[in-house]
Amino acid sequence: MRQRRPPSLKPARLTPGDILRAGSAGMRSRPTRVILSALGIALGIATMVAVVGISASSKQQLLNELDKLGTNMLVVSPGTDLATGKSTPLATDAHGRVARIDGVEHVGATGVLAHSVRRSEKIPDIVTGGIAVQAASEDLLTALRGSLRAGTWLNAATGKYPSVVLGDVAAQRLGVTTAGQQVYIDGQYATVIGILDELPLAPEIARSALLGWEAAERILDFDGRPTKIYERSTDAKVDRVHALIPRAVDPETPHNVSVSDPSAGLQAKAATEGAFNGLLLGLGAVALLVGGVGVANTMIISVLERRYEIGLRRAIGATRGQIRGQFVTESLLLSGLGGIVGALLGAAVTWVYALSSHIPWVVPLWAVGGGFAATLVIGSIAGLYPAVRASRLSPTLALHAA
Repeated sequence: MRQRRPPSLKPARLTPGDILRAGSAGMRSRPTRVILSALGIALGIATMVAVVGISASSKQQLLNELDKLGTNMLVVSPGTDLATGKSTPLATDAHGRVARIDGVEHVGATGVLAHSVRRSEKIPDIVTGGIAVQAASEDLLTALRGSLRAGTWLNAATGKYPSVVLGDVAAQRLGVTTAGQQVYIDGQYATVIGILDELPLAPEIARSALLGWEAAERILDFDGRPTKIYERSTDAKVDRVHALIPRAVDPETPHNVSVSDPSAGLQAKAATEGAFNGLLLGLGAVALLVGGVGVANTMIISVLERRYEIGLRRAIGATRGQIRGQFVTESLLLSGLGGIVGALLGAAVTWVYALSSHIPWVVPLWAVGGGFAATLVIGSIAGLYPAVRASRLSPTLALHAA
């Protein structure tokens, strides 16, 4: 009679839901340890997200400012004669020559005057407050894309009389808060008809008292030579205009004309924003690794404490792969929890910084996604050794030791 073979044993099947429940069981039973272990991961991710978010928010603020101010303004000023080493003054019609260049849309000019402005005649001449007196053309405000905080700008009528528009810094230093007040220039009073808003691309205007071109020539003996010319061109022709200006202003010696781009500093700052965040990102990565070590330590202790559970599951048919899956899942859940908390914390820190600094709140999705992916990788690595160790436990020895 043929002997019947015993039926082959088939390993128990676990669905993803079963593995998830088994992996989360250890976390639910030890909430304090879970919180402390996830804290290291959370701090690392929060640091990395906050660093990237603050950098991105600051850069967005610079880009918004550049969009508002424009990158198509050039400033023309006297250059230095190579033979004499002295500054070469611009011609009286220099701003008219610039205006005739193809692509130029707006041109404004200023001319520095050898006078000081004071609040009254009772203040000594030497107390200037660092405020310059300048002649200004009527279209200067348009070329600068400036705005008035109070009052009106110089026009054909007010530009003939002792009327003054103050830059925001000049108004503050003189104690002038509204239009209609008076300041003292070269032995006579002039009426303040306007106060400018901040001009980031022209800080020299912010520290100036501006008179009309005609009034400066008639009252203050201005020679009519502009000290600086501000021009706006179309974006597509900025480089071409930059190359043509020296030859248009001084055809014989174009090298004596200096042309600069005042927005270059902001553009360079926006381009390099975040370049010095590597150190902070490195610190965040170190914190993340320390958090991973904490997760690995927690998982090893969990394996030692749950030997009876592991032995019992192995005795009733759980495979080594299922045991490994349980503990790797638990490690991923632990790291994922820290990653989610860290990402939210980093975003919150960025929001508080943006709100207090009055800048846009920007948190790049790649920073959040990359940080969370890093937590999962670290969680997998941290849980791999404890999971392998748990799967190799002998059911008999595990139950006997327990």
